[in-house]
Amino acid sequence: MRLAEVAGSPHFREQDALAEFSRVHPSPEQAAAVRATADPARLAAQVEDPSLPLPVRLAAGAILAVTGDPRLSGPSPATCFVPGGETTVGLPPGEVAGVVQRWEHVGVVSSWIEKETPQHTVVLRDFWMATYPVTNGEYRRFLADTGHAARPTTWYLGAYPWERSNHPVAGVRAEDADLYARWLSERTGHPWRLPTEAEWERAAKGEDGREFPWGPRFDGEACNTRETGLHTTSPVGAFPAGVSPYGIHDMGGNVEEFVADDYAPYPSGPFIEDHLVESMDRYRVARGGSFSRFGDLTRTRRRHGAFPGPLYPVGFRLATGERPS
Repeated sequence: MRLAEVAGSPHFREQDALAEFSRVHPSPEQAAAVRATADPARLAAQVEDPSLPLPVRLAAGAILAVTGDPRLSGPSPATCFVPGGETTVGLPPGEVAGVVQRWEHVGVVSSWIEKETPQHTVVLRDFWMATYPVTNGEYRRFLADTGHAARPTTWYLGAYPWERSNHPVAGVRAEDADLYARWLSERTGHPWRLPTEAEWERAAKGEDGREFPWGPRFDGEACNTRETGLHTTSPVGAFPAGVSPYGIHDMGGNVEEFVADDYAPYPSGPFIEDHLVESMDRYRVARGGSFSRFGDLTRTRRRHGAFPGPLYPVGFRLATGERPS
């Protein structure tokens, strides 16, 4: 897709319908139940309890945002172990047409999916992936400690969104994410970094090669995308049905995540000169989809980037090749 075609595509529509009140606010009875369990550990369990309705999970996360979220209190992020070895990355060329057909209703075109081809084998070492993306509260500590001047574009007038402290930070640049990883490495004495593209895909789809982190079919209840109807970020872990095979949250939806690699074609694959290349020439790959985009971006093989503009407030998560202490 070229720039001239972008304006008419539903994929680039900047505003959508307002979120329904009952979709984001608990009923009086549900709210009373949340308030009755004000213990932080119990609230944290509610956020990630798939048996609870979404409004209850969001309400529990909102309380933790202002009272302190125990899941995010350590000096280093919680992590999940991902075993290394041989793993397949990418998509067989013969499957491109089927993917496009399934997602043509949201404006997906073949060139976007061709970036995933061909499927190929890589060998990875064991690594640990952060259980959650980096949050606003964690990013604030980085800014306060370093004096780094660039604020996330989603922070209105640059103000720290305290009421969303446990939501993933979004609207940062790839170089900001790299600086954060270096800062945390110096602060903790442990080597943190962004995951490679191959590591991210492995952590999202597991050994059985899932189409989505949660399984073979898209599920708007398992992730925070446009189809889900929130139209904003959510507390990390609030969509527990979407957890990856290794226990990692938010790898589909909430915010897209920068990885360590700039876009390049896969071995023997085509170089796709789409709107991202036209706009930026060179760009860092982002993975996972977000609240502001449709569910096609939550496919575990999907390769994307931070297209300039308000529709693409990208965040990140960390990884390490050494066992965290």
